Amino acid sequence: MQEAAGGSLTRTLSRSIWRGAEPLILASKSPSRRALLTAVGLDPEVVVADVDERALENRHLAAGGSLESLAAELARAKALAVSEARPGPYCLGADQTLTLEGRIFHKALDFDQARRSLAALSGKTHRLTSAFSVARSGQTLVVDSDYADLGMRALDPAAISRYLDRVGPAALTSVGLYQIEGLGAHLMDRIEGEHSVVLGLPMLRLLAWLRRENLISL
Repeated sequence: MQEAAGGSLTRTLSRSIWRGAEPLILASKSPSRRALLTAVGLDPEVVVADVDERALENRHLAAGGSLESLAAELARAKALAVSEARPGPYCLGADQTLTLEGRIFHKALDFDQARRSLAALSGKTHRLTSAFSVARSGQTLVVDSDYADLGMRALDPAAISRYLDRVGPAALTSVGLYQIEGLGAHLMDRIEGEHSVVLGLPMLRLLAWLRRENLISL
């Protein structure tokens, strides 16, 4: 009984941290982003943004935009798309890109593509850029990003197959073919950067902005 009461109290305290008149909306279906926000006392409502990411990426790059700024552009578009449909609340968009040697990686469509991507990342250091944007009533309020560099250990084809066999379809849900908070940690030998950036949301930068805007009580 004490444990249950304690859990209820924790949830109540978490909800009280957000000071907005309406719930914070997360314009992302990412479970890790939602978990990050909930862990710091921001229990968001999830509304998935209807954005054609590949079309936006192509326009961004064709217009001279950099790979480094792509995550911010995608996050901005997601926040705006949801805020136009839900004009009252603060809408948080987020995105993450993985780049290596001037190449951008996307989620693998199947395990053959996953094997090729892991072989390309093997033994090298790739960059994860995570960005967020907050919009309200169709207006962008902030866009910011941060990055982390991850060194993947050298993997031979047999090691790649063993990893994919163990992880299964979950490997196809992220651009790097891994969840660093799970079995993906076995792929790395070096990580430089904030943990939340690796998970897809630069929390320290987001929380700093929310405090400046008096939107959280901590």
